[in-house]
Amino acid sequence: MITIDLASTIPLASQIERALRHAIASGELEPEQELPAIRQLAGDLDVNFNTVARAYRALESRGLVQTSRGRGTFVTASVELDDVRALDRALANIRHALADARLAGLGKQKVEEILTQESAALWHG
Repeated sequence: MITIDLASTIPLASQIERALRHAIASGELEPEQELPAIRQLAGDLDVNFNTVARAYRALESRGLVQTSRGRGTFVTASVELDDVRALDRALANIRHALADARLAGLGKQKVEEILTQESAALWHG
């Protein structure tokens, strides 16, 4: 479910958070589903448990998961875009991703192909 790139300039906690957000958005992780324990996921990914804890806190601050002491961390939402700030954040991320794609030398047609493939995978068709 989660892969991280140790050579990436993106912080590990952000990579973990993004992977889990994607899993929630795609339905791979469903509401009320329990996430792996922080120490377990840290061990699986071979990262410090504080890194995973930071990712979980970021997801909790967005209202996507809820942590209950002694019980674990559970998915609380399947879709994040329920307010204007979330929509603004999503649009900003899309703009940044498109700019990065252009700077990487990808043509418009290739970007559109990628967007079509990724949206089909996310929305299952």
